[in-house]
Amino acid sequence: MYNASGLNDKDGCLREYSYLVKRLAHQMMTKLPYSVQIDDLIQAGMMGLLDAAARYDELRGAQFETYATQRIRGAMLDELREADWLPRSMRRDMRRIETAISRLQQKLGRAPNETEIAAELEMSLADYQQLLQESRGAQLVYYEDFQGEGNEDFFERFEFGEDVDPLNAIEDERFRTELVHAIANLPERERMLMGMLYEQEMNLREIGEVLGVSESRVSQLHSQAVARLRSWMKGY
Repeated sequence: MYNASGLNDKDGCLREYSYLVKRLAHQMMTKLPYSVQIDDLIQAGMMGLLDAAARYDELRGAQFETYATQRIRGAMLDELREADWLPRSMRRDMRRIETAISRLQQKLGRAPNETEIAAELEMSLADYQQLLQESRGAQLVYYEDFQGEGNEDFFERFEFGEDVDPLNAIEDERFRTELVHAIANLPERERMLMGMLYEQEMNLREIGEVLGVSESRVSQLHSQAVARLRSWMKGY
């Protein structure tokens, strides 16, 4: 598969490393809404793998799998950005939840439970949980947070500068310190979930087995945890 100039057998590369594309796609799907089709991610990832095979040079001193992982993930993220994978209506719903959590936190002096959040939103618990389910894919940071839409500029107080991107914001020491504090104040089950998902990189099924709940319930709890964190960070 290799020669002096790198990988030249692209068909062989696709066969050997297709498992990597599928693994990355399934990992990414745990954090994306149901509207995203895994086949679209896999297709984009395969294009990223082909690109990696064409560009890879053994003289770089990097292992091909490490290099390919970066190209595959980048291709998948490009596909998601082009597809506008999180609809504006879903972002509006998440902001409603964040606002309700913030109001209740101030009123109660503690983290509100699901029943209280549903009542604040004037909907039944079942409808609220369905809203959480549909909001799977909610993220702590959106590019829209830097667009200054109305008074919803999430990071205005951090004064990162005009050219900042979400990754750099998350790496800011002040932001990271406050985020660690916010995670520590999550309800225990949501705190455990976030650790399993982002630190241990477990999938929804594995987390559900640990917590004794269904995958859909894990998805709901994740959306709610993200809303709590965003609400906390907005109030910082």
